[in-house]
Amino acid sequence: MDNKHYANELDAFFWNARWKAGQTGWDVGYATPPITEYMQQYKNKNAAILIPGCGNAYEAEFLVENDFTDITLLDIAEEAVNKLKEKFKLSSQIKVVCDDFFNHQQKYDLIIEQTFFCAQVLERREEYVKKTASLLNNNGQIMGVLFGVEFEKFGPPFGGNIDEYKKLFEPYFTIKTIEVCYNSIAPRANSELFINLIKK
Repeated sequence: MDNKHYANELDAFFWNARWKAGQTGWDVGYATPPITEYMQQYKNKNAAILIPGCGNAYEAEFLVENDFTDITLLDIAEEAVNKLKEKFKLSSQIKVVCDDFFNHQQKYDLIIEQTFFCAQVLERREEYVKKTASLLNNNGQIMGVLFGVEFEKFGPPFGGNIDEYKKLFEPYFTIKTIEVCYNSIAPRANSELFINLIKK
C-alpha cells in the first residue's frame, strides 16, 4: 500500500474504528512526565491550551488538578469525544470538540503535543506545522514530545530525527528546545524528543 493511499485512510473513520476496537496502543493510562513536569512550572494558569488528538486526555485531568482554567480537547474520533464529554461533564475548565485538527479555527497560547504529530502521515507534516502556527497567538508555543526514532513498520506512528524536525519547524518557530527526553516513561526511553517551540 503506498503512502498516498494510506494517507487517505487516516481519517475520522480510521481513528473511530481504532477506538471502537480498543486498538489504542498509544494510551499508557496516565499523563507522562515530560508533559506534567513542564506544566508544573508553567505559570499562566489562564492560558488557552489545546490538546489535539487528545485520546483519553490524561493530560487534561492533570491540568485541572493543577488549576488550569482554559483547556480545549480536540479529537477526530467521535467514539473518543463521547467518552471525554462524559468524563469531563463536571469540569467547566474543559471544552471537548469533535473536529479535524486541520479544519479547526481558534487561538491558543499553548499546544500540548503528545502522540498527535506522530499519527500524521509524512505528507501532512508541513501542513501540521503551518496549522499549529496559525492556531497560536503571538509568542504562543508548542510543547511536548515527538518520536526521535524511525519505526520498522509503516505507521502510524511515524518517527523521525532532530535534523528533519528542525527543518520542518524553523520557518515558523523559534526552537527553544529539541533534545532527547530525559524523563520518558520506561517503554519510550531514548526514543522521544522533548520540544519547546515558540511561534515566530
